[in-house]
Amino acid sequence: MERMVNISEDGRYFSGYDNKVHDDLDRPFYVDDWLWDTYRSLHPLMLILDPEKQADMVESYIRMYEQSGWMPGFPQFYGDFPAMIGFHTAPLVWDTWQKGVRKISIEKAYEGLRKNAMKGTMLPWRMGPMCELDSLYHANGWYPALPEDSIETVTMVHDFEKRQAVAVTLEHSFDDWCLAQLAKDLGKEQDYKLFLKRSKNYMNVFNPANGFMASRMADGKWVEPFDPQLSGGVGSRSFYAENNAWTWNFSVQQDIPHLIEILGGNEAFIKRLDALFNEPTRISKWQFMGQFPDATGLNGMFVTGNEPSFHIPYLYNYAGQPWRTQRRIREIMDMWFDDKPLGIPGDEDGGGLCSWYVFSAMGFYPVTPGSGEYSIGSPFFESVKIELPDGKEFSVVARNCSYKNKYIQSATLNGEELNRPIINHTDIMNGGRLMLVMGDKPNKHWGIE
Repeated sequence: MERMVNISEDGRYFSGYDNKVHDDLDRPFYVDDWLWDTYRSLHPLMLILDPEKQADMVESYIRMYEQSGWMPGFPQFYGDFPAMIGFHTAPLVWDTWQKGVRKISIEKAYEGLRKNAMKGTMLPWRMGPMCELDSLYHANGWYPALPEDSIETVTMVHDFEKRQAVAVTLEHSFDDWCLAQLAKDLGKEQDYKLFLKRSKNYMNVFNPANGFMASRMADGKWVEPFDPQLSGGVGSRSFYAENNAWTWNFSVQQDIPHLIEILGGNEAFIKRLDALFNEPTRISKWQFMGQFPDATGLNGMFVTGNEPSFHIPYLYNYAGQPWRTQRRIREIMDMWFDDKPLGIPGDEDGGGLCSWYVFSAMGFYPVTPGSGEYSIGSPFFESVKIELPDGKEFSVVARNCSYKNKYIQSATLNGEELNRPIINHTDIMNGGRLMLVMGDKPNKHWGIE
């Protein structure tokens, strides 16, 4: 809860985005955010706990755009720190707006988001105008890769971070989906069609020959050889970001039914998820961690401690086997989180990791920020109560919940039978009760509509 940080003082603030002092106009100015990490669960959590403060945070982003000309991604006191990939102000703004928070300059926000999407570079750890690789993306629909040992030909590419071509394509596909939804809500029909089409670009990096999201060169040819575990150098950065193809194969939060379809349907998708959690390292553990230092909290190739993995255990819910989500969530939490000095399995990254834990301990998680939906897992407590800003209360009661009794047997929402592993944001914010009856064996029929 330390991010973001309010730097307004006596009604004024200094902005590192134009190096001037501004009146704060009775709204605090917030900096110090790490959107690649925090858009996934920290901001969604705070949109439940304190939506008014979230509105001020989003408005701060809009002011940064007005002052600097770009929507930042990792806004610091001194200006934007162009870390990681994507323009995740899009899910931040759309998720906030979609959840009914209206005290933001939405047209100005859209202007900034559209500029980032249409004119900004997509290169990892860079901010500013487009380069030739971005032009190729706009023309072809995938970020062009180079074979792993090639000499880089574009001077703007970061020496260490590389092109991360597949991950860039996947993350921008999600961001464009969020921007499409906002465009539609604002009545910008042509933009809606444009960005919705771009949100399908993840399909351009799916290689049906091997069943993985894989890298393509500018001429459309797949980069060979391909190894889903080890290709891409340190952190797979030539092709992915911090993690390998096993993790990034599931980074299509905006179009989960189609992801399931291209991976072979429900049964095959379940097998792929199980394989992720069971795939061993083919080289010694110390060698693997040397190549993937961010791949902390390993269950097979599932990386508990790194952000692109956060939503993955919940994907069983979408393929007709919610009990497997319940099993995986409790397995992960029991194995990797405790109150000892090494009690979290990776970089906290500004609230990203612990907010995942808070959601999962309560029993639900926002798999797709901007959808207004939360996917149900397996709560850690017999009773959780959320005090909502308007005095209402939402509670999750898990009858018989224990270490062994992690499987949902039945559920009701406000007294009505619930047989889907999803609740909506309005269900929470209107107040009420989610009642779960837990048991020690899976009820393989619950949660299947």
